[in-house]
Amino acid sequence: MYVGRFVVVGPTVGAYRVSSRSFPNRQAVRRDDTVTVEPTADAPETDNPYISYNGVRLTERGAVVGNGSHVDPIAEKLERGYPARDALAESLLALDFEKDDYDTPRIAGIVGLYSSDPTTAADGPGAVIGTVRRDALLVEEVTEPTLVATYEADSPEPFGLAATDATSAAREVYDHEYEHAVCAAGVAGEAGAFDLAVYNGA
Repeated sequence: MYVGRFVVVGPTVGAYRVSSRSFPNRQAVRRDDTVTVEPTADAPETDNPYISYNGVRLTERGAVVGNGSHVDPIAEKLERGYPARDALAESLLALDFEKDDYDTPRIAGIVGLYSSDPTTAADGPGAVIGTVRRDALLVEEVTEPTLVATYEADSPEPFGLAATDATSAAREVYDHEYEHAVCAAGVAGEAGAFDLAVYNGA
C-alpha cells in the first residue's frame, strides 16, 4: 500500500519517512539539530515548492517531525514557549494543506515533550501528533507510537514501532512494507537529550 510521506511519534521515539512515486531522488541530510530533505545530486531540476524542507528540528522542549515547511514554525513556537498543541495546531492551520494536484495533507508530530508542558501527561515525556487536510485539522496527544500519513492513513492511528533509538527508528520506518521508500529520519530521547539519525537506503 502507498501512503505517501508519514510520521510516527511516541513519548520518547519518533520517525519521519519520505515515500514518493513522483520525486524519488531525494535524501535526508543531518545538519546539527536539523534533518533536511533535499534533492540528490542527480535529481532533475524542479520548481516544486514541496521537495526540499526541514523534516526534523530539535528544540529544548521537544523534537518536531513533519513533511514540509511547517516544521520550522512549529519548532519556533515551541522555543518561544507555546503549549505543544498550540504550536502544532496554529502552524498547521496557518500553512494549511499543500496546494498541489492532490491537496496533500500536512502532517507533523512532537516527540519527548517536557512533562511540565500543560498539553502533555504530568508523569513523563509526552508526544503530540497532527494533520491538516482539506476537510479537517486534527491534533492529538498520544501515549503510544502513532502514525499519520499524507494518503490512506491520514488520521492518527496506532503504529507498532519497536525501535527505541534513533538509528533503529529511521531504519524501521524505511523498511516498513509501505511502498516507495525514499529516505527516513529517526529521533529518540526527551527534551534536552535527543539522539538523531538518518537513513537513505543501502
